Amino acid sequence: MRVQVLGRRDYADTLQAMRDFTAQRTADTDDELWLVEHAPVFTQGVAGRAEHVRDARGIPVRQSNRGGQVTYHGPGQVVAYPLVDLRRLHIYVKEYVYRLEHAVLKVLESHGVTGHRVAGAPGVYVRLDDPFGHAAWAGPAPAHDPFRGLGKIAALGIKVSNHCAYHGVALNVAMDLGPFECIDPCGYAGLRAIDLATLGVHTDWATVARQLGQRLSAQLIH
Repeated sequence: MRVQVLGRRDYADTLQAMRDFTAQRTADTDDELWLVEHAPVFTQGVAGRAEHVRDARGIPVRQSNRGGQVTYHGPGQVVAYPLVDLRRLHIYVKEYVYRLEHAVLKVLESHGVTGHRVAGAPGVYVRLDDPFGHAAWAGPAPAHDPFRGLGKIAALGIKVSNHCAYHGVALNVAMDLGPFECIDPCGYAGLRAIDLATLGVHTDWATVARQLGQRLSAQLIH
C-alpha cells in the first residue's frame, strides 16, 4: 500500500480525486492510503437528511456518495482515505469496517485511551466518565438515549464500487468541536463529539496521521 500524507486538501477536490482513482484503477493498481486534513465542511452521506444540519453557521454543506449521514470535518482532524480492492484482500464490507475501526482503536490505545464499538453505529466511541479505563462498554443503552455516557471520537463512512472501497475514517485530534453541535452527528440527535485534546491527550495532527497510517496499512495488507 502506498501511503501519502497530503496535509490540508479541499474536500470537493479530494472526493473527485478518489472517484477518479477508483474508476481508473485496474486489477494491478496498488492500493493507496491518503491522510488529509480539511477546512471546515459538513458532508452528507447518501442517507443524509437536510434536517440533521440544524444550523450550518456559514460552513459549507457538501453532498457525498459515502454511506451514512452528516458529519463534520475540520482542522485538527485526521481523515484517512484508504483506496483498496476488497476482492484482492478477500474480505467483505463488514470485515473491512471492522479493520478500520480496529486501526483507530489501536491508535487510541497508544495514547492510553480506550475506544469502544457500538453495535449498529459504525465508528469509535469513548466513555466520557472514564476514557482511560479498561472496562468494556456495558451497553445496550436505553432506546431513547443510545449513546448515553459516550462521545464519538472517530466517524466512519465508505463507498464500494466494483469491489473497490474509498472514503474512510476521520479521527478527532485537537479541533474546534463547536460545529458538531450544529448537526445531529451521523443522524443522532444529542450525540456528543469528542477529541483527544479534550480528553487531556497532548499530541498533534502529524503524529496521529503517522500512527493511523501505520495501523491502517497493517490491517489492509494483502
